[in-house]
Amino acid sequence: MTVSVFVGASVDGFIARPNGALDFLPPGGGEPHGYDEFIASVDALVIGRNTFETVLAFPEWPYGDKRVVVLSSRPFDFAAVRGGHVEQMAGSPAEIVSKLAASGAQHLYVDGGITIQRFLRAGLVQRLIITRVPVLIGEGIPLFGTLPRDVRLHHMATQHYPSGLVKSEYQVVAHLQQASHQAAHDGT
Repeated sequence: MTVSVFVGASVDGFIARPNGALDFLPPGGGEPHGYDEFIASVDALVIGRNTFETVLAFPEWPYGDKRVVVLSSRPFDFAAVRGGHVEQMAGSPAEIVSKLAASGAQHLYVDGGITIQRFLRAGLVQRLIITRVPVLIGEGIPLFGTLPRDVRLHHMATQHYPSGLVKSEYQVVAHLQQASHQAAHDGT
């Protein structure tokens, strides 16, 4: 199972304004910067309730027929979803990954500030693709929150685009180090 994040953020590290507004992002995502290719590789999206409610306000359902899993412990009505395959799950990030893997999903896309932060803290994200939007918004919902330990990243690639978007891809390597440390400790 591969768990990836593909997210846009202001240069000062915010993914939305304090009220959740995304008006600083380029309309329609800006020029093509790999999102279409990325989303084509994904089996399921995992988003939090706040992100889901933000997406519902978009003029079109942005995920096509992809499986979308909304994380929430409170029930809600999916009647407003236009043409999407949406379901609700609750549980820890590890439980969500386990359930989705058991259903055949191999590549998860995790989106939304709190959800990204929870999956990072749980050590479940292997790939981060962050597109910096050339704007400073001063305050908002941060991409990253507190972490129990450093998360080491290996830079894979950076691309820049005429509009000023800068996309960087990282592989999370801390899990590999932890696994090799545990194997050495276990004598394997």
